[in-house]
Amino acid sequence: MNQPITAKINEKGRLEIGGCDLVDLAAEFGTPLYVMDEVTLRGKCREYRTAFKNRYDNTLIIFANKALCNTAILKIIQDEGLGADVASGGELFTARKAGCNLKTVYFHGNNKTQKELMEAVELEIGRIVVDNLDELALLDRITVKLGKKIDILFRVNPGIEAHTHEFIQTGQIDSKFGISKENVAEAVKLAQRTKYLNFIGLHSHIGSQIFDIEPFLKEIEILCALSEGMNVEEINLGGGLGIDHSGSDVVPTIDQFAEEVVGHFKKCWEKHKLAEPRLILEPGRSIVGNAGVTLYSIGGIKEIPGIRKYVSVDGGMADNPRPILYDAQYSAILANKARKPVGEKVTVAGRFCESGDKLIKDIELPKVEVGDILAVFATGAYNYSMASNYNRVGRSAMVLVNNGAPTLILKRESNEDLTLNDVVM
Repeated sequence: MNQPITAKINEKGRLEIGGCDLVDLAAEFGTPLYVMDEVTLRGKCREYRTAFKNRYDNTLIIFANKALCNTAILKIIQDEGLGADVASGGELFTARKAGCNLKTVYFHGNNKTQKELMEAVELEIGRIVVDNLDELALLDRITVKLGKKIDILFRVNPGIEAHTHEFIQTGQIDSKFGISKENVAEAVKLAQRTKYLNFIGLHSHIGSQIFDIEPFLKEIEILCALSEGMNVEEINLGGGLGIDHSGSDVVPTIDQFAEEVVGHFKKCWEKHKLAEPRLILEPGRSIVGNAGVTLYSIGGIKEIPGIRKYVSVDGGMADNPRPILYDAQYSAILANKARKPVGEKVTVAGRFCESGDKLIKDIELPKVEVGDILAVFATGAYNYSMASNYNRVGRSAMVLVNNGAPTLILKRESNEDLTLNDVVM
């Protein structure tokens, strides 16, 4: 199921999430509007913690901030006992503002700046995941200058091609990320010669929106084999487990994922005589994705006889670039006509000045009219995070819903906001 746990149709025949009527939310907060269901969000955090900790207590679940990063969401993540995976100084700053425990912050990225690395060392964050040997040398100079130690992991390129879109594969040989398997041993030796860098483990990430567990098991085998004889304390599998965006994808449950991953992990570290390393996972999409719904208002309707019927919404590629980037598939319903039977096939088009700005192609909906409210499911991950101001349109607001109460957690950008950084000549 790709809808939030609390989704239901109320007595008015409208879609309701977190006890809030979505038509009412659209009227109160405007559209486009990101809606996040707190019950679903907290539930996914607890599913991960329970599924893995019950099978292998020496596990840490870390939320991948890149999926959705704002202070309200990260406060909930922290409250649920998860760490934070950050990939920039901005994400690190947001984690600090949200009160995240810096000792459970892991800093990723293939080209971290000197400023970002200095800040991370000064803050004494939990781990820096070193992506390449140039970064290792830079981090060595920074720690010597500051006189501070930092724990590091090396990101390994495992040479695994996960079955997902090529733009979100990250573990294949031809990738900008990570140190090749053949060079890991030398990288570890270099780290061990430094004064302030404490090598403690290996990290890998094979991609995103993955439905098959088998690539994760291969990843475990590679990382455990590479760890033999290295005194590795942590093995970090990254994230990547997919979710049902379209409403028809077959996805493993978190419990199934944990069962296979932990079982294989134990076999592999025993085989390679590792001292029960800590298992780290960094889920993002599979925590926040299905908790999110985006609301749009239907505007213009254009029918091309015998070809296609377009219904245009007041958002599109600027608030959800995934369809135009990855040909991502989504499902949706009309929130104000949730009980009405489907009656026509339409293509949902965005408002932005690109022919490819189509959110959903050929979806069956009840008869669509101007003013209807379209609710698109599974938009909690990589929608707001990748949003832009294309066509000088302000980014959308976000509300958190729970027990009938909506809370504004992200303001809508105004035209004034769009010009704040303009320098008038």
